[in-house]
Amino acid sequence: MPQNLLDFDLEGLTAWFTELGEKPFRAKQVFHWIHQSGVADFAQMTDIAKSLREKLQLHAVVQAPAISYAHTSNDGTRKWLFDVGVANGIETVFIPEDDRGTLCVSSQVGCALECTFCSTGRQGFNRNLSVAEIIGQLWVAIHSLRGEVNRTSGEIAERPVSNVVMMGMGEPLANFENVVTALGVMLDDHAYGLSRRRVTVSTSGIVPAMDRLAERCPVALAVSLHAPNDALRDQIVPINRKYPLCELMAACRRYLVHAPRDFITFEYVMLAGVNDQPEHARQLIELTRDVPCKFNLIPFNPFPDSGYEKPRHDTLRAFREILQDAGYVVTTRKTRGDDIDAACGQLAGKVADKSGRVMKRMNQEAA
Repeated sequence: MPQNLLDFDLEGLTAWFTELGEKPFRAKQVFHWIHQSGVADFAQMTDIAKSLREKLQLHAVVQAPAISYAHTSNDGTRKWLFDVGVANGIETVFIPEDDRGTLCVSSQVGCALECTFCSTGRQGFNRNLSVAEIIGQLWVAIHSLRGEVNRTSGEIAERPVSNVVMMGMGEPLANFENVVTALGVMLDDHAYGLSRRRVTVSTSGIVPAMDRLAERCPVALAVSLHAPNDALRDQIVPINRKYPLCELMAACRRYLVHAPRDFITFEYVMLAGVNDQPEHARQLIELTRDVPCKFNLIPFNPFPDSGYEKPRHDTLRAFREILQDAGYVVTTRKTRGDDIDAACGQLAGKVADKSGRVMKRMNQEAA
């Protein structure tokens, strides 16, 4: 079977070229063609010897996941559903703004962590994505969007994706090696040349993997917090039962030693009547007192049978003001793409669940 070259970072591609009997600089040329020029046809790589192009056509492919559909929201947000085989699909979202273009990338088919407010988690879990399937989302997005007119700024997008957030389907740190390899491609100047400050990994709090990420590929870090105490977080973010808040906060402090930014972003989905009260805000202040951070408050985005509701505007404002009065930087995430189910927490894709969780939940609901 031909080797998919999207599965390699530059080091891996160089090693593969060496096995093929080719000089290392040829790998760099091909790497540039694939990622910077978006070329998948070896015949179009015109500065490469014809003999090598013919060899590559025999032994290799450049193959991103196939697009099942693409939708564009009224606000310009774009969502793709990629076919990753055997009744599985993953979703990727591009959010254009005046000063940036942010791509939200998936790392798994489904998610095994079962956060109760997340549509992805309710779909169950099938498998980890390969490097090609992760970086392929960026490859398709950039080369699909390049040259289009930005709907918010009116300018032609020569570099449409300036920021990548690993906040799509799945827990990135549960697919550690493939995600780190893909991050390396995103950061490589011979590929996409993104700054570490503009690439963010979001985690629900897998503490050992946070430490490994700090050593291997420290990029900006966002932690899906969503609760200010262990009792509540145990209920809505079950990974907390394994890595409670005291361990998570200690891991955040360790990460900051290596991080490209001098703060951690804590993501906090606001659930009406669950975690949005003034006492919860005050508990957050106490919890994070020794962790340089900012908060990103995310009004819950409804999906069918979620069991949760979006908080009232005045409730959210009062919560935010308590944090701001304590000296924290607080942002409230704008709901983007909700008309195409592309908002935070709404990504579902298509998951052939292998975990058995969906069937278990259906049996519990029927009982």
